[in-house]
Amino acid sequence: MSLPASRKRGRKYLNTIPTDEAGFGKMIPILREYMNNKAENTPKKTLGPFKTDLSVYSTPPASGLRITWVGHSSILIEIDGKRILTDPVWSERVSFSQSFGPKRFFQPPIALENLPPLDAVIQSHDHYDHLDKATIKFFADKNIPFFCSIGVAQYLTRWGMAANFITEMDWGDSAMIGNGIVLTATPSRHFSGRGIVGRNETLWSSFVIKGPQHNIYFGADSGYSPEFKAIGEAFGPFDLTMLEIGAYGKFWPDIHMGPDNASNAHLDLKGKLMMPIHYGTFNLAPHAWYEPIEWLTAMANQKHIDLFVPKPGEPTEVKGACNSDWWKEYLS
Repeated sequence: MSLPASRKRGRKYLNTIPTDEAGFGKMIPILREYMNNKAENTPKKTLGPFKTDLSVYSTPPASGLRITWVGHSSILIEIDGKRILTDPVWSERVSFSQSFGPKRFFQPPIALENLPPLDAVIQSHDHYDHLDKATIKFFADKNIPFFCSIGVAQYLTRWGMAANFITEMDWGDSAMIGNGIVLTATPSRHFSGRGIVGRNETLWSSFVIKGPQHNIYFGADSGYSPEFKAIGEAFGPFDLTMLEIGAYGKFWPDIHMGPDNASNAHLDLKGKLMMPIHYGTFNLAPHAWYEPIEWLTAMANQKHIDLFVPKPGEPTEVKGACNSDWWKEYLS
């Protein structure tokens, strides 16, 4: 089954199906909801600190697949002899300014300068909580291959990265990471833009990461769509799906999934283990900070889904179901 390449109308990229992107017309009801919101959006207890045991990286994972969840959508993936970092965000706030905007609940458990050697970085799209200027500037002179959606390279080069280390990818494009790892960009249902102008002028993607022994899926940001079933048919089954469960709201049901739809997407993808991402790190929606993972746990039980929920910063081998329940000690 072939997957569609991206389409544009004028300068704007389009989703594969009609999508309400919660644009300016919804700003007033969204603001009103935030003003009247009484949920615990930000933890009352400080989360962490979480610390990564760096000595773990001196030994390859026995299973061939090990995951370190740095937070939100930043994941250090060790797969079949390669190390890949997704959507790295180390800044204090995900905003155009570090003076205000969503602030992280816990500090990154591993400092940028302490990361083990990387073989690649994946940039799914240009939103502030996925594409972080300060973090990119750190990587700019490190000569690490970056793989990104079409249009995102303009930011990378603007912030100091050499163009020959950047590969822009359309949906359906594949590229090699070293020898043996095939990276394929696949559709997601989302939008792009870092300001009032330029909305949807760069592409957003999910990614299939296939090695000699393991096949995994990084969903990045996406609302629910028929493309999950198509990706599952074309590239599945997956040993691990990494799917966003947080930042959902009633005024933007098409561009984020929430736990119910994310678990349905996992089943569509023919996933064996589901790893929740995009939760528990920033206040980006009206729901309580812990609600997505609590809800997902219930959903997984109902749908007989095996979860992979590592503690932030803890390198964890992917050998079977794993739920650290890390968030529970911080509940009020």
